[in-house]
Amino acid sequence: MSDFVVANALLHFQTLLYAPHRCLPIMSLTLSDVDNLVKLAQIKLTDEQKTKTLGQLNGIFALVEQMRAVDTTGVEPLNHPIDAYQDGVALRLRDDVVSEPNRRDDYQQVAPAVQDGLYLVPQVIE
Repeated sequence: MSDFVVANALLHFQTLLYAPHRCLPIMSLTLSDVDNLVKLAQIKLTDEQKTKTLGQLNGIFALVEQMRAVDTTGVEPLNHPIDAYQDGVALRLRDDVVSEPNRRDDYQQVAPAVQDGLYLVPQVIE
């Protein structure tokens, strides 16, 4: 499998996720595809691991197929999953307030060199 085939497979996977109403063919991989992915990823897998990986990858594609089968016509996208249950509920996030004192001067006292509140470091790129 060439880099083009891998890129095409990834593009196909993204298309399945983001355009579920398109009528795209079901994608499945073979052991030779897994062999090529293993080679491209520069990893070593036993035959048993390759077979397991093949099953897992094809399971992902089967799950995508199930998601594609759901009719989402007229369903508005959600900004947050809680919107599906309660409209207008504020997310339970803490207020953005300062909770620690500013100790920059204390921390910079032990630094070898500072200027205008900034740490000075040796130049590493010319």
